Amino acid sequence: MEKFGTLTSTVVPLPIENVDTDQIIPARFLKATNKDGFGDNLFADWRYNKDGSPKADFILNNPVFGGSILVAGKNFGSGSSREHAAWAIDGYGFKVVVSSFFADIFKNNALNNGVLPVVVSAEFLAEIFDGANKDPKLTLTVDLENQTISNNANGKSESFEINAYKKECLLKGLDDIDYLLSKRELIEAYEASRK
Repeated sequence: MEKFGTLTSTVVPLPIENVDTDQIIPARFLKATNKDGFGDNLFADWRYNKDGSPKADFILNNPVFGGSILVAGKNFGSGSSREHAAWAIDGYGFKVVVSSFFADIFKNNALNNGVLPVVVSAEFLAEIFDGANKDPKLTLTVDLENQTISNNANGKSESFEINAYKKECLLKGLDDIDYLLSKRELIEAYEASRK
């Protein structure tokens, strides 16, 4: 995984509530066993017509919006526990997803795949949506070390919570296996002391 420190980016606003994992990545795309190509099918049923052509009115097909931060409505990632949803978000290029509430399993899958889910208040979320609609060049700054997110258009910031272990992994660019390997000497010393 890449190290995550501070990210400043424009946003892609998706003000839809209760987005489930089947909407994020439809079940027909779950046959693959590696992460390649999942970003191409992110929100496939909303993004493409049946003939594969892009739907002009869907936000990911709007060239006005872009960036590494997806801003989503309340209750993002509900439904099944498919890790492929996090793969698709990461594969598309999003490094942060902002919402006022995430399903727990999705939140953990995102963190395990290097995507930072940031929970903000409903008021802060509404201000981001409003600001992005007025100015698609609106940027947010996400500071993982200090656990803050800032709306650079109005200067407002909020703090967000993150599990200390997952924070350390993201800051250092480690997945769970990398983290264990980084503790190899301690593990080996412990094992040697138990003989």
